[in-house]
Amino acid sequence: MEVGDIRFYKERWKAVEEIERQELRAMSLEDHWRKINAIARFAIETGMQHEVDNSEMEIILRWAKIKEHYETG
Repeated sequence: MEVGDIRFYKERWKAVEEIERQELRAMSLEDHWRKINAIARFAIETGMQHEVDNSEMEIILRWAKIKEHYETG
């Protein structure tokens, strides 16, 4: 594979990504909910387990603490 081919490949996928973004923006709220419900239904029907991950909340709380410390000086 040559450099020109790699650039073409990357640019093509960037174009695909942009088209997908535009399609998502154009979707109605009802369409978004329909897709979310389909994913949730699939997860339930296949028996996927949801594990609670509190690490994200820990990060949010740390940033809040840093922000508070910064703002109070």
